[in-house]
Amino acid sequence: MTSINVLGIRFDNSYAGLPDRFFARLAPTPVAAPQLIRINRPVALMMGIDADVLASPAGIRFLAGNDMVDGSEPIATAYAGHQFGNFVPQLGDGRAHLLGEIVGPDGRRWDLQLKGSGPTPFSRRGDGRAALGPVLREYLVSEGMQALGIPTTRALAAVSSGEEVRRERILPGAILARVAASHVRIGTFQYFHARKDIEGVRTLADYVIARHFAVDVAQAEAAGAKRYQHLLQSVIARQAALIAQWSLVGFIHGVMNTDNMSISGETIDFGPCAFMDAYNASAVFSSIDRHGRYAYGNQPRIAVWNLSRLAETLLPLLSPADDVAVTIAEEALGRFATIYQTALERGYLRKLGISEGREGDQALVEDLLELMAASGADFTATFRALSVDQNGQVLARTHFKDADGFDAWWSRWQTRLQAQSMPVSEALITMRATNPAYIPRNHLVEEAISAAVGGAEYGAFDRLLEAVTAPFTERAGFERYAYPPRPEEIVEATYCGT
Repeated sequence: MTSINVLGIRFDNSYAGLPDRFFARLAPTPVAAPQLIRINRPVALMMGIDADVLASPAGIRFLAGNDMVDGSEPIATAYAGHQFGNFVPQLGDGRAHLLGEIVGPDGRRWDLQLKGSGPTPFSRRGDGRAALGPVLREYLVSEGMQALGIPTTRALAAVSSGEEVRRERILPGAILARVAASHVRIGTFQYFHARKDIEGVRTLADYVIARHFAVDVAQAEAAGAKRYQHLLQSVIARQAALIAQWSLVGFIHGVMNTDNMSISGETIDFGPCAFMDAYNASAVFSSIDRHGRYAYGNQPRIAVWNLSRLAETLLPLLSPADDVAVTIAEEALGRFATIYQTALERGYLRKLGISEGREGDQALVEDLLELMAASGADFTATFRALSVDQNGQVLARTHFKDADGFDAWWSRWQTRLQAQSMPVSEALITMRATNPAYIPRNHLVEEAISAAVGGAEYGAFDRLLEAVTAPFTERAGFERYAYPPRPEEIVEATYCGT
């Protein structure tokens, strides 16, 4: 492996400066014949990287892990985690390398990681590689989430490896260049906590504060609050807001293990994730979630459970007295429900064009969701239909078996809209900017993946990406991307791909 300077990428690494027990230092394993699939130009611009240079042969070798850039310090980070409720004391990056950090033109710091870049000491007998399908899924869904305004990791590029990987069958391999505010997880704190390494927990907490919460913590300390208490409160607040955003677009993560929950409040790790079609609080797609632990309606509860595991790691930092530390943690965790519920309720009011809440509004929301559940109404298409200025009632009614029940609800909603100071026309504009026409629907994602895996055809991928990265703007020729799946297109299960 050689080191190159021609890409103009400047690394400014901080995590690699932490103690060696936080990671393993090693370079990616080169691949046979890397070829560029796609470059995400907006992300390159965000990071101050020349996309054309990145798409050059030298750039492709870098994205594949075959060559490094001067200043890169590739590491595989250590973490633990609860997987479906069962604690594993050592997980870590088993098929990923954090190449380093880049400070963009706006001063924001970004991790640059390769996924599928070869085995590491954390691979646990895995091959360290990624198949093409999961790479494309993460690219599509993460960029769709970004366009919906939901905090998420981003895809900088996808590269085919020129090699095959063995899963249930032989598949083409690929590598994803992923960008994140950071890759610190709840499981990272658990890694040191499990080893009774309090100084490791403290070092990590101080690092996270400096990188993600410096201003907030400084203000809290000035007001007399304690830094680690405020850290816990800040992470809880971000997670509560994030899960509410997931709920409002029908997103189901699928593997909300503690090692898949980012401290920075980003959506991370898009394995068997899915967007709900028919509204159903019990909806599950992940093939490995056999008991519905991570079902759509369970996500807030699981988030609290995961955050409780984070709080456990911070107890020694919160207070030297165990009972005081537990009280501080419980009070912080108790705030999740209020933050989540407030964000959810406000979000649903925006989806219905209601500018200021009043008594009875939540009943209006809940009654609509009950009607949707009873009819199996499509979550995304129903709310989008309500946003139409003419014929909205007719369009929305097609999703309901109980037409009379829907019409009664519609009449109540119209009366509510007309009773507020905002004109109905403006309310509908707000709704169209809130309720997407296009999301990465499961059957369309699978269609794009099948075309790429089966014949290296990326037209379906490009077309879907074009739709979901402008989700609120309806365009001629994209009608099928707004439609729910036909019965024969319904995707019953999604797969992790590891």
